[in-house]
Amino acid sequence: MKELILNGSRNTSRIFIDKGLLQQAADLCLADLSTEDQPSKICMISDTNVAPVYLEVLTEQWEPRGFEVCSHIITAGEEYKTLQTVSEIYETLSRNQLGRKDMIIALGGGVIGDIAGFAAATYLRGIRHLIQIPTTLLAQVDSSVGGKCGVDLPTGKNLVGAFRQPDKVIIDMNVLSTLSREIFSSGLAEVIKYGCIWDPEILELLSADELQRNLEEIVTRCVKIKIHVVEEDETEEGLRRILNFGHTIGHAVEMLGDFTRFSHGEAVAVGMVAAVKMGEAFEITKKGTLQNLTAVLKKFDLPTDIPYNRKDLYGALLTDKKKQGDCIHFIHIEEPGKTRQVKMPVLELKEMMKVLGD
Repeated sequence: MKELILNGSRNTSRIFIDKGLLQQAADLCLADLSTEDQPSKICMISDTNVAPVYLEVLTEQWEPRGFEVCSHIITAGEEYKTLQTVSEIYETLSRNQLGRKDMIIALGGGVIGDIAGFAAATYLRGIRHLIQIPTTLLAQVDSSVGGKCGVDLPTGKNLVGAFRQPDKVIIDMNVLSTLSREIFSSGLAEVIKYGCIWDPEILELLSADELQRNLEEIVTRCVKIKIHVVEEDETEEGLRRILNFGHTIGHAVEMLGDFTRFSHGEAVAVGMVAAVKMGEAFEITKKGTLQNLTAVLKKFDLPTDIPYNRKDLYGALLTDKKKQGDCIHFIHIEEPGKTRQVKMPVLELKEMMKVLGD
């Protein structure tokens, strides 16, 4: 079992990576906790896709130990990552009388991790114990690590949120075997992002025929990058912005599709293509990068065509939380492994976007 450590400003995250960890989850959650620091009540937050498969495996580990366990199941889908859903979680926590010393476990993909983390950060001004158990590739390599959590508004993605580092992240590689090809490929978009912004060897591992054999190494590499970036810039004032490569236009694509037409990973794939296309046109990005990026995305059936007109995309990205006044932080890559952060006037970005077509 690999154990990685992320030292946040307020707490430390212990991140475990191995096969079969779901069956050891309770032991890992309680490891290093004194008797006085242990919770008495636990709320598991999951969704209608994950709960029927994995919730019982977790519940049966806690009840024999004498812990009071409750659960809150939300309807699966990004469109349910809303303040209304958070309010319903608060009601479950309140009805079951969870206190500040108790524990919330997020069992699911990125949506569950975000919304459970936000609930843990805000209920009673903060619940002591937060555990992330990511069940999708996207959540394992990215969203479960680093403490960013939040919900969407009708006007944009993740516009309400907080920074709340999880105490433990339990990454069980076995759960990936139950994912559909579509959801698995969506996670690979974030993997490809890490290869583009930091570690080009990840792209080589993806190109190899033995993807499944390389998968644990790929996940570990991505998590290590996330740890390094977050420890240097926890609240996204500088280096952490590079993790948004492909996300500015990607979030606009998600919003225009009402958070249902494209998954997060699919939208990020489109956003990365757009960023590289603009980068090559304005001699920021090395020629040939677009061709190589498009090839690896297509290998995993990820979209590469921009599905909306330029005017609508521009209007949608103006609501992005990375916009500051009349400027927006935009991430280009010069070549795989080398990024360039640009704080540009939104009107300049509008001009650059002309290369994307009508």
